[in-house]
Amino acid sequence: MTAVLQGLDLPALQRWFDRQVPEAAGPIRAEPLHGGRSNLTYRVTDGTACWVLRRPPLGGLTPSAHDMGREYRVVAALQGTGVPVARTVALCEDPAVLGVPFSVVAHVDGTVIRTREDLARLSPEQAAQRAYGLVDAMAALHAVPYRDVGLGGFGRPAGYLGRQVRRWHDQWHRVATRELPDIRRLHAALAADVPAESGASVVHGDVRIDNAILAPEDPGRVRALVDWEMAALGDPLADLGLHLVYRDPAFEPVLAGSAASVSDRYPPAAALAERYARASGHDLGRLDFYLGLGYFKIAVIAEGIHARHTGGLTVGPGFDTVGEAVPRLAAAGLAALASG
Repeated sequence: MTAVLQGLDLPALQRWFDRQVPEAAGPIRAEPLHGGRSNLTYRVTDGTACWVLRRPPLGGLTPSAHDMGREYRVVAALQGTGVPVARTVALCEDPAVLGVPFSVVAHVDGTVIRTREDLARLSPEQAAQRAYGLVDAMAALHAVPYRDVGLGGFGRPAGYLGRQVRRWHDQWHRVATRELPDIRRLHAALAADVPAESGASVVHGDVRIDNAILAPEDPGRVRALVDWEMAALGDPLADLGLHLVYRDPAFEPVLAGSAASVSDRYPPAAALAERYARASGHDLGRLDFYLGLGYFKIAVIAEGIHARHTGGLTVGPGFDTVGEAVPRLAAAGLAALASG
């Protein structure tokens, strides 16, 4: 670990820890936690205890997607609900400390599966248990009575799908580095056929296998869902649609060409959808729209990551292939809508 880290002023953080984290004892050290493509994530330790710090990316091209206060608030509200989340520690919204807001949660020990190679170490049965355990955790999240846990004012579920189509179209124009006709076609097709919402719940916004910390001793149990930066109140099937998009090999370049979720050892998308339908009771009759929306969303996010990388504003390796995914994802989104 080092005191010189891109995006993290360790002496300033030490002063803040001394004031705001009573459980910390002694000098802290930090190192980047790689795997995230958006918000920057660091492991912080005083040599005894460990925490995870998250802050927005160095290039704020999509500012609404990096609201640290919202991320911290939803994780805090979900404490004790049965949804697996990390223990919240502190939120700093004072830019005088690190220049940006940031959040700190307790470090959760466990297994994170990121690559095909990680999944290859498991038996087919273990791989399936991990995948279905994540689907079950997603269904549990969607079943939380959000008003009862203090999240009634977290957003406006009515009209969520239409807003998502508009939001990601607007974000495309913020981050686009090139002209892609399939993006225009996909947006137009989605905007012309927005269904009524299937329901209202807390949505995570990015449920995939590498955003889960798994229990090594219990293949079907998730210890914590992480990376809540896109959480909102909205249509739960939007989470499912994006989760299924991550099963498509078109997504693989976003994670440096080796995404566990596209492995042949991972259950097929149809099996994941069936598991969710059984766990949640939701009707998946308009799954084609939710898949198209998921492809659109991740294509725009990937373009934003690509734009930051080409501008020298990413930290760590693994960003060279992200831009390749964008046209593939847009084409797959159009195919998903055509199959509905």
